[in-house]
Amino acid sequence: MNIDFEKKLGENVRRLRMEKKMTQDQVATAFQLAGCELTRSSIAKIEVGQRHLYPDEIVLLKKIFGCTYEELFNV
Repeated sequence: MNIDFEKKLGENVRRLRMEKKMTQDQVATAFQLAGCELTRSSIAKIEVGQRHLYPDEIVLLKKIFGCTYEELFNV
């Protein structure tokens, strides 16, 4: 696991969330409605690089934010 990559990805997630004017709770709720049990705490950990994202979570983030993979992985 590359810590610098995880932190930069987390920063991108936070930036995209803020651009969409969503709270961490709203993102967690969107995940839960899609059948992925992710909590607000998990979102916070992702944003600071303390938790990595699984492939299905990456796909859902792209859908929730309406962004491209390039925007998520712009490291």
